[in-house]
Amino acid sequence: MKPFMHAQLERFTLRLAELDYLLSREDIMKDMTQFMALSREHAEVSVIASRWQRFQSCQSELSASQKMIEDFQKTLKEGANAEAQEMLEMVQEELTELHKETEQLEIELQRLLLPKDPDDARPAYLEIRAGTGGDESALFAGDLLRMYTRYCERVGWRCELISDSPSELGGYKEVVLRVEGSNVYGALRFESGGHRVQRVPSTESQGRIHTSACTVAVMPEPDPHASVEINPADLRIDTYRASGAGGQHINKTDSAVRVTHLPTGIVAECQDDRSQHRNKAKAMQVLLARIQEKDRLERSLKEAATRKGLIGSGDRSDRIRTYNFPQGRLTDHRINLTLYKLSQIMEGDLHEVLESLTHARESEQLEALEVGGLSA
Repeated sequence: MKPFMHAQLERFTLRLAELDYLLSREDIMKDMTQFMALSREHAEVSVIASRWQRFQSCQSELSASQKMIEDFQKTLKEGANAEAQEMLEMVQEELTELHKETEQLEIELQRLLLPKDPDDARPAYLEIRAGTGGDESALFAGDLLRMYTRYCERVGWRCELISDSPSELGGYKEVVLRVEGSNVYGALRFESGGHRVQRVPSTESQGRIHTSACTVAVMPEPDPHASVEINPADLRIDTYRASGAGGQHINKTDSAVRVTHLPTGIVAECQDDRSQHRNKAKAMQVLLARIQEKDRLERSLKEAATRKGLIGSGDRSDRIRTYNFPQGRLTDHRINLTLYKLSQIMEGDLHEVLESLTHARESEQLEALEVGGLSA
């Protein structure tokens, strides 16, 4: 384990002792807000402290086992001893298991020390927009929507269509999903950016390969207790009749809602529900998420000016990935990942892609943590 991590982990041990004392005080229940905050911190810190304690125990056991092996080897050198040979083999097996456990604990501790984004656990809005490529781009947007919804089904997440703008030949000019489940934003956050497709469009009569593009934006659903405040005077709210399938009521009343934030020009709309009131509430949530994401992007671009992140800023202008259908190849340009299983990926098998991006981010964070630890 890297030396800088020892100091970090010892701080957690000391903090756990402090939290034990604070939670044992008789007056702690007088302030339930503080009690709940300390209890949550205690749960998080105790996980790290217990892993660190077990890691230290394993280190001690490794030293003791190594000493026993040396003693048995010395005994065997002095003469044949069946009992000593049997004990030596037993201790060597234990040593192998201890090495495995120690390595696993070190990996866990490294990840537990990484700074956590509080938004990772939140639901997210997934927005797909057709870009260059006309009808083929819209068709590809539909393929991306299918890919993400299939992935959500695989992992047990719930998807809700917020708004869509279908194209004439199929696919979508724009579509917005709300995704709810465990660690949604944390898993999908690196999907933001430009997605490029290379294939022969269904409208191409001469079999030529075309290149088209879509943009994807993944935004955490704003925390209602911490989201940005919006002046109602800065909003323009328009209602209109929903388009597309949806039954008699949805197509005959002005139930669809479009909300415009005048200072930034950011627009959000929802036409999924029969109720104008519910559509307005959903559109406001999307608007808040887009404004919050705009602020987040501006901050990340400022940070990138100082230190370029491996994964990138999440700006839609970033070309992050290419889907090459003739070769059955997916390439993520940020981490130089190439997979020749495009058909499975388009059916929602995104696990390897998302896991590789997460590991790349963790490596980047560990490097930053080490630099900070060494310079402290």
